[in-house]
Amino acid sequence: MKTSMLELINELWYLKRDLVSEGYDTALNRLAQEVPMRIHEYPSGQSCWTWRIPEKWTCRQAYLETLDGKRLLDVRDHPLHVVSYSLPFKGVVSRAELIRHLHSHPTLPEAIPFVFKYYERDWGLCASQALRNSLDQETYRVVIDTTFEPGRLKVGEIVVPGERDETFMLVAHLCHPAMVNDDLTGVVVGLDVARQLLAGPKPYFTYRMLILPETIGSVAYLSSHEELIPQMVGGLFLEMLGNDSPFALQHSFTPDSQADKVMQTTLRGLDPNSYHAPYRQVINNDERQFNAPGVRVPMLSLSRVEPPGSPTRPYREYHSSLDTPEIVNSERLEQARETVLKLIHAWEANQYVVNKFKGEVFASGYGLWIDYRQDPEGHRILFQVMEHCDGEHTLADIACELDTTFQAVEGVVNLLAEKGLVYFSRERRPTTPQRSYR
Repeated sequence: MKTSMLELINELWYLKRDLVSEGYDTALNRLAQEVPMRIHEYPSGQSCWTWRIPEKWTCRQAYLETLDGKRLLDVRDHPLHVVSYSLPFKGVVSRAELIRHLHSHPTLPEAIPFVFKYYERDWGLCASQALRNSLDQETYRVVIDTTFEPGRLKVGEIVVPGERDETFMLVAHLCHPAMVNDDLTGVVVGLDVARQLLAGPKPYFTYRMLILPETIGSVAYLSSHEELIPQMVGGLFLEMLGNDSPFALQHSFTPDSQADKVMQTTLRGLDPNSYHAPYRQVINNDERQFNAPGVRVPMLSLSRVEPPGSPTRPYREYHSSLDTPEIVNSERLEQARETVLKLIHAWEANQYVVNKFKGEVFASGYGLWIDYRQDPEGHRILFQVMEHCDGEHTLADIACELDTTFQAVEGVVNLLAEKGLVYFSRERRPTTPQRSYR
């Protein structure tokens, strides 16, 4: 019996899932029990293009106390009380020095913030704003017992073989200790999508789901699999999918790609409350590594993010101790999974529409006529779609040019195919006669 998405979240969310850490490895190994997964390992110090794999980081203890021994905060009470990848430190510091190293959330006074210093080495603790404001003594004792040692960064890969080697990528990050919506929800949604794709039928494209540490995981995988990059024809980063915010689709660096056109026009038909925005205009994550120079995979991102102008964007509990299982629910997770599966269905269905007819179709003779007086919109879409069936437009091309949904175009062209008027092709097949001008 498979483990549900919410059950996996409840099981894994509180682990100390830092970039290279015992908690991260425990979570990834647990996920590997759910589906066939290959785990790639990259040793600390290995060069990955312009990056380098970081050390394994372990926090044994971290606390702040008064000089008379009153414990004010302790990492044993919450993993976010220590800065991720904090240097070790032990000593008595002035209040002014402590404040420089004690972080609080900018908008949530009751929350502990998530702060990381992966590549900017420093020591630090995190606390609520209320605790920070209450500090009135001249000196305090700080103890941070952390170690940096050689380790192995790990990336989980689930492969769904297709008829072709051309690959569509699904990616989510597993790091961020003791938090749920960012981005354990993306992980479990992607895992469930992969599980359903593996159950069949065999898709046309190959699909690869990557579960990795943010940024460095994508760089490590891509730099060690350069031979696969030319086969990557599109992708979707999955993030923040369990809360109540609307779906947000962020376009790739190449917004005219087929992946962009399919995802945009399909999501519009699935959820009229969703919105889309250009590259880097919703939320920044690992899609950057796939869109970057020398890679240029058109990877979009799907998330639930508050619209522009919202004071709580991307969502209220972001990067804080309030990002718990209480802010996500099964209904939102299941809706996200079904949305991704329908986006993939559209990606599979997107082909060039090649006309077998010439001239305007005698619609009445084929039982296709829609009376413009009774259904003007249906009449318009029918004839506009037919005019674009020329072997040079995919379904997504047509939907974009007509400013309609993928589903509306698919409905018309499937009807035309049933009548023997068009066929589908994975390659461009122009039917317009070639002319020469003198």
